[in-house]
Amino acid sequence: MFEFLTDLWQFARKHKKLWIVPIVILMLMASALIIFTQGSAISPFIYTLF
Repeated sequence: MFEFLTDLWQFARKHKKLWIVPIVILMLMASALIIFTQGSAISPFIYTLF
């Protein structure tokens, strides 16, 4: 996973596409939120956000 992020960062810097980085960070945060709250008491509230 860490290797993927370093490759992505090198690609973004080389091709001057730094707008990709915030999108990937938001996608990783949203997926982590869904994974960690799956099966917990707050999962119905999380799913209403999406």
